[in-house]
Amino acid sequence: MEQIYQILVWASVFLYWLLIAGVTIRVVLKRRALGVSIAWLMIIYIIPIVGVILYLLFGELNLGRKRAERAKAMFAPYLNWLETLNQCEAHRPHHHSFLARPVHDLCLRRAGIPALAGNQLSLLNQTNDILRNIAQEVKQAKSSINMVFYIWHPGGHADDVAHAICSAAKRGVTVRVLLDSAGSKAFFKSHWPDSMRKAGVELIEALAVSPARMFLRRLDIRQHRKIVIIDNKIAFTGSMNMVDPRFFKQDAGVGQWVDIMVKVDGPSVPILNSIFAWDWEFETGLRYLPDLPECSLIEQHQHANHSVQVAPSGPGMPDGIIQQVLMLAIHQAKKSLTITTPYLVPSESLMSALQTTAQRGVTVNIIIPAKNDSLMVDWASRSFFNDLLRAGINIYRFNGGLLHTKSVMVDDNFCLMGTVNLDMRSLWLNFELTLCVDDPDFCEEMIALQQSYISDSTIVSLEQWSKRSIFNRPIEQFFYMFSPLL
Repeated sequence: MEQIYQILVWASVFLYWLLIAGVTIRVVLKRRALGVSIAWLMIIYIIPIVGVILYLLFGELNLGRKRAERAKAMFAPYLNWLETLNQCEAHRPHHHSFLARPVHDLCLRRAGIPALAGNQLSLLNQTNDILRNIAQEVKQAKSSINMVFYIWHPGGHADDVAHAICSAAKRGVTVRVLLDSAGSKAFFKSHWPDSMRKAGVELIEALAVSPARMFLRRLDIRQHRKIVIIDNKIAFTGSMNMVDPRFFKQDAGVGQWVDIMVKVDGPSVPILNSIFAWDWEFETGLRYLPDLPECSLIEQHQHANHSVQVAPSGPGMPDGIIQQVLMLAIHQAKKSLTITTPYLVPSESLMSALQTTAQRGVTVNIIIPAKNDSLMVDWASRSFFNDLLRAGINIYRFNGGLLHTKSVMVDDNFCLMGTVNLDMRSLWLNFELTLCVDDPDFCEEMIALQQSYISDSTIVSLEQWSKRSIFNRPIEQFFYMFSPLL
């Protein structure tokens, strides 16, 4: 009997070694950022069995067979649709500024998406105004309403939008709503899904989280886009989820969320609608590519030569394209660079780009919330402060709530805004969207908004930061080691 026990023990040890060795080889052979591989190896060796399970669940970009095959088949027809826009009069690459041109060339070559001019943009930075604007446009919709959100949380003015889309569906408007399963779990537990479906709304729960599917596809891939399209003519996109901040995460101790949305009227709206169509087909298999935009421009049009570049990313799309856009913008800065982000956990390459930009004399400002709703991200963000401050970067901690705005301003002339956080999940994993705007008037509004954030912030000095508690430093270092996975 004792020999049987010994055999079982040795067999268990061998199988355990074989499992760890196999997963280790798999981690090493995957071509990705070195920091990501090291972080996963640490988890596997610190908590062996659990670490292996976590890696199998979350370590690789596994869409599931059906979605992966669907995404592969989708790319060609969408690319053909986008290629027709190259003949559009609103496609004016010869008018692009030197900041916008490289971003356009990258997006055109990698994703087939051209920048289009002639758009009227309105920056909305008051959450009540944003929700009222969306509800008003929904009430005036004549043919179609398409929406995709990471979070829809019932309550307040968000319910006004819900009532408006139910009414629109009842009067014959085609309404399609795509909501992330994890982000909108409160919504799917409410009465609203039944109410919407009874009204005729086509409501889809995207990327459903289910233990039964955990080994079939990666569960933490999230639909993080925020887009509203009305009649293929008016669009809203930005950082704001479909939530009324007065009714959302009030017990988190971070204050109300501070967000922006941009209202777009012009030829870029159908491109945004095609991104929604991609997400809808990716989830349902049903194709609804929008009509092409009306491209005729009047030369005297105020925005005839100012372009908007739509840059999407996510599974099935070109890898890392938004990070490439961001890196291009950062490296082109000559005078100033101002970034707002709720989650500051930069990749190695992004961290190096920020430091290099500051060290060559560019004024670099980063604005983040003073309090964060994610404890892990908060500690991981702090672990970067020392290196950022030593490079001469200004860090501002916003005191007016959880600053959720995602924006980048380059030399006061070119800006990026959308759904992307400065972390690995947004840059490499989730479905995201960025607008790259080459429009002086819009940039002027964005500059004023960023300055208002700075005026309500506390700057972090290197001297002050070096005096922080010595007990904080090992905690920061611990979360820094796992920052590539946050």
